[in-house]
Amino acid sequence: MTSSNAPDRPKVPSGPDPGDFAELAPERRALWANFADWDVRYFPQVVGLVVEELRQDYARMRLPYRSELNQPAGVVHGGALATLVDTVVVPAIGAAYESVPVMLTLSMNINYIGAVREQDAIAEGWIVRRGRSIVFCEALVRAADGSAAVTATLVYSIRLPSTG
Repeated sequence: MTSSNAPDRPKVPSGPDPGDFAELAPERRALWANFADWDVRYFPQVVGLVVEELRQDYARMRLPYRSELNQPAGVVHGGALATLVDTVVVPAIGAAYESVPVMLTLSMNINYIGAVREQDAIAEGWIVRRGRSIVFCEALVRAADGSAAVTATLVYSIRLPSTG
């Protein structure tokens, strides 16, 4: 305990070290590196999300800045950042399976702790715990300058396609 009357500084969130996650097999990396470009048009494609790094149970994606993503106060809209959060964990979850599972968001808790102004948003998503049909995840979004913007926890339901 200190005798100083200085206020406690808020803890600055930090994501995991990507090097702590195993490399993906080349065929899984190839599949999930392009998941946003699969034949079906998905909302993340409309927003323009880009996969930057994939590892076992970890992914990093970028939301390139466009003024159309701003809200009236001149910052990137929270809904665009929520899309980034909800999407960054998808390849982190899916790459662990032999075939592409059905993945549904059960819950997503977001804390907006900063703003993204006229720069890209970069998200990291990782698995905290993987069950047989439920996966618990966390995500962190930073502006390109490194300032934290969003922390989140997510729970996904996983259903593997039938093989028979």
